[in-house]
Amino acid sequence: MRKKPNIQKIAFIGDYLPRKCGIATFTSDLRTSISLEFPEIECPVVPVNDRPEGYDYPEEVRFEIFEQDLSSYMRAADFLNITDVDLVCLEHEFGIYGGDAGSHILALLHALQMPIVTTLHTILETPNPDQLRVMEEIIHLSARLIVMTEKGRDLLKDIYGVSLDKINLIPHGIPDVPFADPNYFKDEFGVAGNQVILTFGLLSPNKGIEYALQALPDILKEFPKTVFIVVGQTHPNLIRDEGELYRLSLELLAKDLNIQKNVVFFNRFVELDELIRFIGSSDIYLTPYLTEAQITSGTLAYAFGTGNAVVSTPYWHAKELLADGRGKLVPFRDGKAISEAVIELFRDSSLRHRMRKDAYAMGRSMIWSSVAQQYMDAFREAGEDHSFLGRKTSAIVTLDQSPGLLPLLKLDHLYSLSDSTGIFQHASYSVPNFAEGYCTDDNARAFILALLLQRTGRSTPITNQLAAVYGAFLNYAYDFEGNRFRNFMSFDRKWLEKQGSEDCHGQAVWAVGMAMGHPSHKRFHGLAANLFEAALPAVTSFKSPRAWAFALIGINEYLYQFNGDRRAEQIREILVNKLMQRFQDAASEDWQWFEDEVTYANAKLCHALIISGREMNHPEVLSTGLKTLSWLIGVQTSEQGIFQPIGSNGFYPKGQKKALFDQQPIEAQATITACIEAFNTTRDPKWALEARRTFEWFLGRNDLGLAMYDPDSGGCRDGLHVDRRSQNQGAESTLAFLISLEEMYILQGKMASFKTKREANSEKE
Repeated sequence: MRKKPNIQKIAFIGDYLPRKCGIATFTSDLRTSISLEFPEIECPVVPVNDRPEGYDYPEEVRFEIFEQDLSSYMRAADFLNITDVDLVCLEHEFGIYGGDAGSHILALLHALQMPIVTTLHTILETPNPDQLRVMEEIIHLSARLIVMTEKGRDLLKDIYGVSLDKINLIPHGIPDVPFADPNYFKDEFGVAGNQVILTFGLLSPNKGIEYALQALPDILKEFPKTVFIVVGQTHPNLIRDEGELYRLSLELLAKDLNIQKNVVFFNRFVELDELIRFIGSSDIYLTPYLTEAQITSGTLAYAFGTGNAVVSTPYWHAKELLADGRGKLVPFRDGKAISEAVIELFRDSSLRHRMRKDAYAMGRSMIWSSVAQQYMDAFREAGEDHSFLGRKTSAIVTLDQSPGLLPLLKLDHLYSLSDSTGIFQHASYSVPNFAEGYCTDDNARAFILALLLQRTGRSTPITNQLAAVYGAFLNYAYDFEGNRFRNFMSFDRKWLEKQGSEDCHGQAVWAVGMAMGHPSHKRFHGLAANLFEAALPAVTSFKSPRAWAFALIGINEYLYQFNGDRRAEQIREILVNKLMQRFQDAASEDWQWFEDEVTYANAKLCHALIISGREMNHPEVLSTGLKTLSWLIGVQTSEQGIFQPIGSNGFYPKGQKKALFDQQPIEAQATITACIEAFNTTRDPKWALEARRTFEWFLGRNDLGLAMYDPDSGGCRDGLHVDRRSQNQGAESTLAFLISLEEMYILQGKMASFKTKREANSEKE
């Protein structure tokens, strides 16, 4: 009689059926197998939704997380903490959780008060800095780490420094099906009398199906009654980004190779019972993946473990599973090698059947009932690890420990201000003012907001469409003959000037540089590259330090993706030197500034030096950026300790009193962004607190105690006057608020997900 486990309630976190992806299938199968093997254990599920409407989940789903909504991760942690969950089983894969490299899940893990066991579906050999930080936090917070291959265990030990004592090696689970002759199932699919090659899974370019198609003509010469069946719908992310272009390209390739009568695309997500029949009908299972860095393949595990002869490229999981003649390994991207391996197995039926029997015998240790027992052993080991008890144990969180509520992102007013030309400059109250037309400054800011929403995964079909509109406006605004951006345009689409201001030009360079700086903006790379290449050199002749700063921010964004562009790096150095010289010429002991007057968008100057000093590894530049930002914050802090931006009615000349009004939203936004960059660079929490304090200016923590943000429209008032707030909600102010809000969401995610050294030390104390 099996000993009753001391764990009574296990919560599973990850994608979950009916969401259509490999992790969802794995989580569902694992949870089901645990429930069947240990019926006395309660197994609630907390899935992650990648769409607002969620999914029609089964009854075991108790709480839902929305991928990009940080607050839902925190609420999920609260739910798990108060519902007597004994252990959390996390399924981790880069790409299914929100935040930088999926960092939102860390906010949940930090708040949990029970042991965590994490299954690592991907282990990167060369992670980028964000991925490395996320992995290190998950490793630290998990009591046990489960990998499915020896390669995964070696990577954890060698790359991440994990002790082998913390790692459980458990194979990918497979269904328990009888060993059967493929001919038994072929009638069902109309392929009786044919040799069947099968591949299945969500379709995407990394699967290498084109090389399998290229192999088929040679196979058909010797075995003309061969059918290649590709089972599975196109990956939802690929459908979202490109539609069915990849599948169509495969269909066209099959026609070009004149093999269309021998190829079947079964374009839908199949349930387990049907999938097992497909696998059962195949003589050879083929996985022609394109790169080796795949630590786990559920489709390979299913096909191999249920008794298929396998031909595969040597990615990590396949190389390990098919070693010692248990399958055929062929080079990557080599259709000829695929055809030779398949032909050999079709010719030598005894070799093929021996492979099938050996695979089936090895697969007995991989069936879900066995995997469930191994997982339960890992859970019990995790239950004996009491390191998690060092975390805070109270479910009640006081205000100083909470991240602080942020308004919901509401884009109604942005939509109202925008048309097919661009975004209008001004509004009468919350209604667009057509008479004032458009300007490049605001369309650049609007483009930056739309790009930011794409990066964070919070864009909508409308914001994606508007991004194209704003980008088109910038393209039209640029005068390629004069090499300058124009700024003001009337409602009837006539330019009101031949050449815009230097600041306008710098703002546009920032926007197009940002469009080049991230893979999610690839739609705009061609247009942005053209504008960036043409517009950047002119900035070196400008006199405006703000134009230099805007351009520097754009250059650094651009260099994230195109590091090594010597001209961009040289121009960055020129502009940095200009800003540094300005500071040296104007600064004194009590005047730590770049000019003899503090005017508008002031913190952008600090921001530019902070980010440039960091990326150039130039300590003096970075130090000057941080020093001037500290000085500016002091200047912009009232006696009551609230943010008090320099007023536009007189600004702040050296040696005179600063103007208190009108206070402009653009000042708050510039300060917030600069403080966030200071935090990203130094990891000093004081900068995050300054960003939050400044953001509260929008919410009413200002000299008049009046909220600048309008929750009804989603817009922002244009300014704070000496006796009132403006009732107009123009583009500059609304964009300043929306950009600030989105950046605060990003900052809040980082603060909740990653512990700073100061916080870690305080927890130890």
